[in-house]
Amino acid sequence: MAKHPPRLLTGIKPSGTPHIGNLVGAIRPGLSLSAQRTDAAYYFVADYHALTVIHDPKEMTRLVREIAASWLAFGLDPSKDVFYRQSAVPETFELAWVFSCVCGKGLMNRAHAYKAAVAANEEKGDADPDAGISMGLFSYPILMAADILVVAGTQVPVGQDQRQHVEIARDIATRFNATFGKNVLPIPDAIIGEDTGVLPGIDGRKMSKSYGNVIPLFGTSKQLLKVVRRIKTDSSMPGEPKDPDTTLLFQIYRHFASSEQTAAMRKEYEAGIGWKDAKDALYDVLEAKLEEPRRRYDELMQDPTTLDGILADGAEKARAVARPLLDRVRRAVGI
Repeated sequence: MAKHPPRLLTGIKPSGTPHIGNLVGAIRPGLSLSAQRTDAAYYFVADYHALTVIHDPKEMTRLVREIAASWLAFGLDPSKDVFYRQSAVPETFELAWVFSCVCGKGLMNRAHAYKAAVAANEEKGDADPDAGISMGLFSYPILMAADILVVAGTQVPVGQDQRQHVEIARDIATRFNATFGKNVLPIPDAIIGEDTGVLPGIDGRKMSKSYGNVIPLFGTSKQLLKVVRRIKTDSSMPGEPKDPDTTLLFQIYRHFASSEQTAAMRKEYEAGIGWKDAKDALYDVLEAKLEEPRRRYDELMQDPTTLDGILADGAEKARAVARPLLDRVRRAVGI
């Protein structure tokens, strides 16, 4: 009977250039959880998942490196933790097929991404509710279950919008164990972060590349200031009190400032700080937090051989766990 020690696992989809919402919603929480542990955490760049939206090979290579460099720039330690490309662990994809054979289609019909795509087609009046929906999008949660379970992941940090994927992985692992043998696979748990994915963009909506409202993580100082200047504000004048809790500038500021700075800035808003001064203050705290990671990121992006080597080393560590797990699965199913 297999033993399954606790193992933290985080997947990162390379579907866009990293922005500060990624830092607040994924990078910092993920690294913070790792820092609380003595065992290795597992981080992977989910390049095969990105194939549902990225069809340019050069763009795929660039985005994978950008994501990898971002996590390393903010402190991911590959000497302690395991950092790899999903595609470099082929055991994942064999396991995904096995899971496809125990996962009910009805479970995939209820997956949020698929339901949203069908609803969009119906809203457009398309005669085919599945128009434009690939099997990759439909079976996405099965591959995610394989990502988690191929390295015996048991603790998966996700936002509320990703909770269902971990629940599906739990369901698949439970069905597999019930069908082929108790405790072959661990049953993973979701770790839900309260602030995951809540950073507003410069227009007030959730920060997202699809909205074009992001603040990039690694633009130049000049580019950062230019984007901060574009953040939406109201028409209140300098000297008029402003509610920091409803102000985009302050909502972003508090994620990067110290508690003392945040308390002081709250008083500045209540006293009627002008929007230019408020934007300058936000720029200053962002620049202070991003300057050193930007330098490290630029170094890594200029040295792709080193960056790719880090991911390759991590893949060998991940495969050292994945191979014996897949062997147990094969024996369990009789192959």
